[in-house]
Amino acid sequence: MTSRTAQPAAVPPGWTLVCLCSAAFLVFVQTFMVAPLIPRLSQALLTTTDWVGLAVPAYIVPEALATLAVGPLSDRIGRRGVIIGCLCAFIILTAATATATGIQAFIGWRIATGIAAAGIVPIGLTLIGDLFPFNQRGRAVGWLFGAIAGGTAAGAAVGALLEPVVGWRGLFLAVAALSALLLVAMLTAHALPRSALPAQPSRWREVLRGYGRLLSHARGQRTYAYVFLNAVLQSGVFTWLGVYLHQRFGLTETGIGLTLLGYGIPGLLFGPIIGRFADRHGRAFIIPAGVALTGLCALALAAPLELVAVQVAVILLSLGFDLTHPQLAAITTDLGGGRGQSVALMAFSLFSGFGIGSLVFQAALAYGFGAALVSFGVAALLAATLAAHLFRSERRRPPAAVH
Repeated sequence: MTSRTAQPAAVPPGWTLVCLCSAAFLVFVQTFMVAPLIPRLSQALLTTTDWVGLAVPAYIVPEALATLAVGPLSDRIGRRGVIIGCLCAFIILTAATATATGIQAFIGWRIATGIAAAGIVPIGLTLIGDLFPFNQRGRAVGWLFGAIAGGTAAGAAVGALLEPVVGWRGLFLAVAALSALLLVAMLTAHALPRSALPAQPSRWREVLRGYGRLLSHARGQRTYAYVFLNAVLQSGVFTWLGVYLHQRFGLTETGIGLTLLGYGIPGLLFGPIIGRFADRHGRAFIIPAGVALTGLCALALAAPLELVAVQVAVILLSLGFDLTHPQLAAITTDLGGGRGQSVALMAFSLFSGFGIGSLVFQAALAYGFGAALVSFGVAALLAATLAAHLFRSERRRPPAAVH
């Protein structure tokens, strides 16, 4: 399949980036606003917290699987059509979630919405790869993942803060309404450029071979492995922080929301700065440093800290994600082959890690929060030590090597 670049846009790439970041923000608001509401939803839906806890992986795991199809599809039919179509489905299904009266229907709508969301953020990242050269991509990717971190924090915080006012159904309807407004703005301003399509689209058999090629060399193997591992470590800890804060400090939804609000601050403030630093100096140091910071934060949360110190640990946990995943995502846009396919495999690794991390941490909770946090923290520190060796070649390229 021939390589593809986006045709000149009717609007500057910066406006395209604003729209993609806004979409990512809303998608992740919807993804994680369930996490702090697990105790409340268990009461509203007449079920246990364990069942409601499954709503996070029930959304993310199908999203991970769907990315394997929508990524290559965007290589075949274009990024714009996939993003718009999936955003339309996301709006409808998010609104439909508000109609659930039991846990089965709630999880069913979450599964369907996760599948729809698969074509929004991953394909948005792919479009960034089309529009920005690799040595300028870090800053743009930083903005996108800053929006993701902000959406994660806003989902957790706003969900907890506004649920007593508008109810959990009102939260889903509000996200659907804001997403609909964004869709209208995108279409009105022609914010998404049309992409040059390959003369002969790959057969799906060739797509499978393409995934094999991406995993056949060392750079792809270590990058996708660390996308998955980093997601497991981050999601496992973050998803259950609401329950942790409720049990340890007796916080209500409002207190949980205010505490978790800090999670997105580093990404919003420093995401583009971190990305620019990576563009200038490479990613060999940043990636292991971020994984190590995640481990230290998990260990700190296991200690008998005061609430203020826990809030600091939550902010630093977010910074650990901001130091690692945007850099790993930028690498995947440079692995060759169909960019939609390489980013799809990254998104599959990311979302699979998010879902599995939540389940693994839930299983570890059988031994208590302290044991679960220590195990995740030690695993992250060991992974960081290995990452320092595996990513040592990810240094800044000389100008002649940039393409």
